Amino acid sequence: MKIYGDLYSGNCFKLKLACSLLDIEHEWIPVDIMRGETREDHFLALNPVGQIPICVTDDGQTLTESNAILYYLAQGSELWPAERLPQTRVLEWQFFEQYSHEPTIAVARFIKVYLGLPDDRQREYEAKLKGGYRALDLMERHLQDHSFLVGQSCTIADISLFAYTHVAEEGGFDLSAYSAIRSWIASIQQLPGYVAMPPASSR
Repeated sequence: MKIYGDLYSGNCFKLKLACSLLDIEHEWIPVDIMRGETREDHFLALNPVGQIPICVTDDGQTLTESNAILYYLAQGSELWPAERLPQTRVLEWQFFEQYSHEPTIAVARFIKVYLGLPDDRQREYEAKLKGGYRALDLMERHLQDHSFLVGQSCTIADISLFAYTHVAEEGGFDLSAYSAIRSWIASIQQLPGYVAMPPASSR
């Protein structure tokens, strides 16, 4: 199995973390989005959309979209519930992540860290902070009564939301008031097989 990605990207880190937790052998192929490598012909031949991550399975199938790849990796494992209702709850959180969480928290981090918060992006950045805090508030309320997002153990719902939540402070979010989220982050970091995401400052 080959995975094309950038470990500084939360969407790519999801797959690295899942593979580590599940001890899935794979070849990690670095892709630098800041150098435009996702627009090169050989990459577009794999994914015409020009986005990472990409997974090429052992039998040569090309998979795209981080949460879809997580689903593929997690089948038959403890990261994917066995029953229909919990499975649906996992998908609810993953759709929330891609619609309400990632577009705010990840984009704020990108503007602040990778673009250096230029003046012409200040208004957009502030809007992303506002939306990101709404997403964090919702997660905090849920996690006040739950150790994990779905059920009693980590699922791919947690991996999806963990990726950008645990580095939200890099994007300017203050997590000090979010005690439930911080406890949840610590619980995931203590899982056997956990692998850390490199800090953006080390890029």
